[in-house]
Amino acid sequence: MINVTDLRKGTTFLMDGELWKVLEYQHHKPGRGNAYIRTRLRNLRSGATIERTFLSGDRVDDVRLEHRTVQYLYHDDHFYHFMDVESFDQPVLSAEALGDAINYLKENLTIDLVMYEGEPLDVELPVTVDLEVVESEPGLRGDTATGATKTATLETGLKVQVPLFVNVGDVVRVDTRTGEYLTRV
Repeated sequence: MINVTDLRKGTTFLMDGELWKVLEYQHHKPGRGNAYIRTRLRNLRSGATIERTFLSGDRVDDVRLEHRTVQYLYHDDHFYHFMDVESFDQPVLSAEALGDAINYLKENLTIDLVMYEGEPLDVELPVTVDLEVVESEPGLRGDTATGATKTATLETGLKVQVPLFVNVGDVVRVDTRTGEYLTRV
């Protein structure tokens, strides 16, 4: 059992027989009364997202997760296929289970697969991913005095704001935690 005050973004725990991952975490201490913790949680099996408020002092069940290094292979209509780099097993995850991670998956990307009792649940992405720009409007010359940006569509379908000098075919580095452009590679 762990105290809810120990929960942080990315923590996984067991509650009501289901596995939950913390997406957002806010600790509030009003002037009077007990502190409370507001969280946004994602069910790792179904992909459903809920908001839940805990009182300080509440406890949830801690879980031991297994991490395996896998390589992303491909996706079909609804499933994303990976390959374990050691055993060559090919676990499959649904788009709902992956959530926003599908915006950063590109073929042959090596990532960590999170498993619970042999069941693949989630992936842990690297902090940054390099993706190619496939669509972007041209930047206008002389329109850079204010640090202007434009919308670019990347090879995975993710849309990010990039500086005007980024063109189609450029490779850009994106932060997977925030989804923001970092630099041109």
